[in-house]
Amino acid sequence: MTVIGIDHVQLAIPAGGEDAMRTFFCDLLGMIEVPKPSNLSPSGLWLKGGAAHLHVGVDPHFKPASKAHPAFLVADLATLRTRLEAAGYETRDDKPVDGYTRFFTADPFGNRIELMQQEESSES
Repeated sequence: MTVIGIDHVQLAIPAGGEDAMRTFFCDLLGMIEVPKPSNLSPSGLWLKGGAAHLHVGVDPHFKPASKAHPAFLVADLATLRTRLEAAGYETRDDKPVDGYTRFFTADPFGNRIELMQQEESSES
């Protein structure tokens, strides 16, 4: 057997941080909240954007992930950068990666987030 894909990525937050994460991921990044199964903890939230699934869970010993991070593919990186900066979020360029334009930011609790846009091929 082999790994065939990623079902979801999980980020941790402190207790009571769900609304801040909704604002960041839904209002700024355009993800949508999806229902969590009723047998799971009522805290936290599940989000979806295209094929990307993000689970946000409350950790009583929360520490932000400053190196480990999800990388989300987006359709309009420049608009997202403008929207994030207007909302007070810092964006940081990093070393180039062939085929992508990208930058890093952090969610409201300091978890590292990478946003990437695939560059259009000049071969047409």
